[in-house]
Amino acid sequence: MTTRVPLTQIAPTAWEHPADRAALNALRRIPGFDDVIRRVAAAIGDRGLRHLFLADAVRVGPTQRPQLHALWTEVLESLDWPTRPELYVTQSPSVNAGAVGFGEPFVVINSGTLELLSPDEQRFVLAHELGHIMSGHVVYRTIANIILMVGLSALPFLATVALLPFQIALLEWYRKSELSSDRAALLATQDRTAAMMGFLKLAGGKEYGDTLDMETFVQQAKEYAIDDTAWDAVLKAINTALRQHPFRTVRAGELERWIESGDYARIVAGEYPRRGTAEAQRPYAEDFGDAADYYKEKARDAGAQLQDMASRAKDAFTEAFRSATR
Repeated sequence: MTTRVPLTQIAPTAWEHPADRAALNALRRIPGFDDVIRRVAAAIGDRGLRHLFLADAVRVGPTQRPQLHALWTEVLESLDWPTRPELYVTQSPSVNAGAVGFGEPFVVINSGTLELLSPDEQRFVLAHELGHIMSGHVVYRTIANIILMVGLSALPFLATVALLPFQIALLEWYRKSELSSDRAALLATQDRTAAMMGFLKLAGGKEYGDTLDMETFVQQAKEYAIDDTAWDAVLKAINTALRQHPFRTVRAGELERWIESGDYARIVAGEYPRRGTAEAQRPYAEDFGDAADYYKEKARDAGAQLQDMASRAKDAFTEAFRSATR
């Protein structure tokens, strides 16, 4: 059993991915963006969303799925979150969970997720959703789902094309917000095994009487991130551009790199910004600077791969020329 250290008054800036913060700040600065957010939120409201789940889902409580209720309590205590968002289970074979709402967000987890994951892995999923709530992602993610899954599909083709750059920017932030909440989930559960096994099962399913090797999966994640060429990087960008979630191996690899950086250990040891302090407020310039460094590193890696590929091609051509003139 994992002994968890409560992270008293921890601020979301402790775990937020720089690309997440920068992308969200950029969206907030789009003229009229906040007005759209307010109008959509006012039109739908928390009551409308909550009624959907009150009508056709099961609200978790002390006597209704008490084990899941206890996991949710543990997560809230680990991140020292003072309010208790409602938790619902909805019948669906798809493996998913989400935090939704506006003023009073709540969490919904699909029955397929409970079937696939162990209690420790379920705890990680619940903590991931609390991370979204604490980081203030939920309003934007709720509206993103409405816009991306309903709004754009109903528009004329030319309007859809015109809005495609906005859609891509919104999805880029959406994916990066997942990386932030994965970090929050690890801090809440303090269980690397549950995190990586959860990603493994989300990528490839349950054991079904066979054996799952977590460390081999982690190595696979590193292989996807590192062992490729510049052209592979382009293909990855194309494959990812219109996805709402990062690939499971990408999430595992990003979380593993964060652990290896030492940031996770420092936070668990007590070195983190507290809510309500000046330390918890990061200036925009720092967000964009850190994000630029993140993308610069990605570009540098791709450039190094391209240079290496060109060097190998040059060597192969030189050797072939020498052989032909012998």
